[in-house]
Amino acid sequence: MNPSTTLPVIDVFSLHNPSLRPRVIDEIQLACKELGFFQVINHGIPSTYINGAIDTATEFFNLPSEEKMHLASADVHKPVREKMGNYAKAVQALQKQLMEVVLESLGLKTDYLHEEIEEGSQVMAVNCYPACPEPDLALGMPPHSDYGYLTILIQSQPGLQIMDNNNNWHPVPVIEGALLVQLGDQIEVMSNGRYESVLHRATLNKERTRISIASLHSLSLEKKVGPAPQLVDEEHPLAYNEGSFRGFLDHISGNDITKQ
Repeated sequence: MNPSTTLPVIDVFSLHNPSLRPRVIDEIQLACKELGFFQVINHGIPSTYINGAIDTATEFFNLPSEEKMHLASADVHKPVREKMGNYAKAVQALQKQLMEVVLESLGLKTDYLHEEIEEGSQVMAVNCYPACPEPDLALGMPPHSDYGYLTILIQSQPGLQIMDNNNNWHPVPVIEGALLVQLGDQIEVMSNGRYESVLHRATLNKERTRISIASLHSLSLEKKVGPAPQLVDEEHPLAYNEGSFRGFLDHISGNDITKQ
C-alpha cells in the first residue's frame, strides 16, 4: 500500500467556463486512464443534501431490528425518505454531466448513448461498517469493480481503498464536500479498454462506524454494450464482446464465481 500517493481531486465548476473546460477534460482524462477514479469538488450538490443523506442512513442503522423490518420492502418504486431522495435526485443530474465529460475525454460526442443513459438505472447502495476491534483481521467488502458505467460515492469515515495499475492499494481520504467518482465495467467495454474500471474494497475502522452511500449508474438491463466503433482501429483492435447486464446476471447465476 502506498498511502502517500495523491489521488486526483478535480474542480468541476470550471466546466462551465469555455476557456477552462479543456483543462478539466484533460484532468479527468488523466485520472480515468491512470486510476479509473477521481474526486470532484464544486459539483453543485449542497452540503446539506450530502450530510442529510448520511444522517438519514445513520439514523436507519441505529434503529432496533424490529423497526428496520417495518421499513423493509421489495418494491423498488416505493418512496424513500426525503433527505435521501433529495441527494439521489441531485447525484442523478450530476452523473449525466460527468458522463458527458468522460465521453468527451474519450473523443466521443457528448450525446453518445444519450437515450440509453437517460433510460438507464440508478441504484442507491447504503452500507454500514461497524467499528471492529481488530480491523486487520477482517474486511468490510472484498475487492471488486462495479458493473455499471459510473458510481458516485460518499463516505462518513475513511475506509474505501482503490487499486492502481501497479496493484497497489490506496486509501481514499474524506474531503469535506467532495464526491468520489469510480469508473465501472461498462465504461471499460465502451472505451475498448482505454479506460479500465477501478478495483476497490472497503476496510474497517477500529474505533468508528463508517457509512457509505454509493449511487450506481448503469444502462438498462437489456441494453447490449460494446466498444464504441470510433475507438476501434488498428492500434486498438476490438477487445470486448458485446453484452448486456441481463446476460451478465444470467452468467453469474449459472456459475460459482467464488471459484474464479
